[in-house]
Amino acid sequence: MKQNNEDEKEKKVKKEKQKKSKLSIFLIIIDVIALICFFLAYGPISYFRDLLVTTAMTTMSHRYFAYVLYSEEQVDKILDNNRIIESNETTDTTAINFNPDFGSDSYESIYEEQILKKDEGNDVYKVLDIKGNNWKGYMVVIYDPSDVQLVFSSKYGKGGDYISTMAKQNNALIAMNASGVKTSVGKNPVTGTAILNGKVYAKGKDINKGGGLIGFTKDNVLMLTKKSAKEAIADGMDRAVEFGPFLIVNGKESTFKGNGGWGIANRTAIGQRQDGIVLFVVIDGRQSGSVGISMPDLVKLFKQYKAYNAANLDGGGSSALYAKRTPTSAGKLINNPVGYGYSGERRLPNAWMVLPSALEKHKEEAKDEAKTETTDENK
Repeated sequence: MKQNNEDEKEKKVKKEKQKKSKLSIFLIIIDVIALICFFLAYGPISYFRDLLVTTAMTTMSHRYFAYVLYSEEQVDKILDNNRIIESNETTDTTAINFNPDFGSDSYESIYEEQILKKDEGNDVYKVLDIKGNNWKGYMVVIYDPSDVQLVFSSKYGKGGDYISTMAKQNNALIAMNASGVKTSVGKNPVTGTAILNGKVYAKGKDINKGGGLIGFTKDNVLMLTKKSAKEAIADGMDRAVEFGPFLIVNGKESTFKGNGGWGIANRTAIGQRQDGIVLFVVIDGRQSGSVGISMPDLVKLFKQYKAYNAANLDGGGSSALYAKRTPTSAGKLINNPVGYGYSGERRLPNAWMVLPSALEKHKEEAKDEAKTETTDENK
């Protein structure tokens, strides 16, 4: 009996020692993590510090995080050392030729093949799965820029709707977020000016994102301009939103100081090739398998696909892409929107869309071409 009691005591002592040992190991790990974080935040290597500040400061609602760790002076210095230097040019609309070469059997690169080789039975658009270093996303190739329309939520200015809701309401083939929003509790007020049918549709809260007006002229050229809305409309602007930064203008890339000043995050962007083809890009971020993309890498992506003009749109939790993989398939949100501390769609003011009318238009054009060919043969 006495031996049993001593054995029990010995077991209890061992258990206590094990608990203390595990607690000590846990505390040591916490200390090591804290030291690593402190070193990354305040040590001599600027990469992580710059990345943290630039990522936080380019969000609409989480800039406070940078100021928790650094003074205003430190933040300003970091931003000055990491920024994008945009072109001040306005798009030369005469440089867009609307002459895609779909008849070739050989392509100069895999990127050209992806763009110019149409999906069977779909002359309107195609959806590409794209990926790079620590990111993945989607590119929508739209062959006729006149098929790209700007569609507003019925709740514009009062919080908006999910992209998937707007898309289903309009039976859209493709829908991608357009204007930016400044997220706040209970509402998402729109930012920047919007133009529709050659008139100022509405003016939202001011933004400080570089760039300017991003949209299409009446002749369906993607115009990037830092002019006022009145001047842009006089130049032919038909439908547009305000955001930035501009990535490529008239074939000239923006240049970057440091990491470019935008960190790594979810992105939405739009571009147009010199042959008129429009490119929608949505990159997932803040999640396993896709942390996001930097602005310099976004420029590289557009250059690979020969964008002549390209601009960044609202990213982060706003990045959303709805698509029907084929015109007859069911549509759905194909990317995974993720914000800080939540996932899922955000209510947005409007969207760039490809509507069912595009299919009807191209069917009629195909009929007309067939009639012309038959007439020529009979001559």
